Amino acid sequence: MNLAGLVSVSGRPGLYKMIAQNKTGYILETLDEQKAKLIVNLSTSKLASLSDITVYGNDEDLKLIDVLTAIKNFSGNVPDAKADSKILKDFFAEVAPNYDEEKVYGSDMKKILNWFHIIKELPLFSEEKAEAETGDSDEVNDVKEIKVEKPKSVKPKNNTVAAKSKPAGAIKKTSGKNP
Repeated sequence: MNLAGLVSVSGRPGLYKMIAQNKTGYILETLDEQKAKLIVNLSTSKLASLSDITVYGNDEDLKLIDVLTAIKNFSGNVPDAKADSKILKDFFAEVAPNYDEEKVYGSDMKKILNWFHIIKELPLFSEEKAEAETGDSDEVNDVKEIKVEKPKSVKPKNNTVAAKSKPAGAIKKTSGKNP
């Protein structure tokens, strides 16, 4: 499973795909049919890459990728994210038996199941991680940096304007009278 380039944005529902990066943040695209673009400023929002997220475990933390793979390989019905918390706890006990029941709340389980339902039909969900690491994939998962350059302003060297002077021999007299 290749989740590189998929992020969650704090304060916004759903998942996003990283398209590009600029000086202040990232350009993201929604994973739904609308493919809406979103510019996220890093000073006001937090991004969490799905490949970096872990779930609290009893002995050690469980990687989200492992939990999503276990949900994908689950033989029974995967509950809806809006299911009762008792059903969600029983389900998580089967797919992630080492999760910490005190630290992982029902809202966390709902969020993970919601993410699973969003990405389960995507080709990214069935890609192998090794393929992405070797660079054989044609998918655009790399973050491209967009450089925005400011226009160069022309500054005068000094604030005074120099008058153009003509050489003395260059003055042409038109009449013999002085004004």
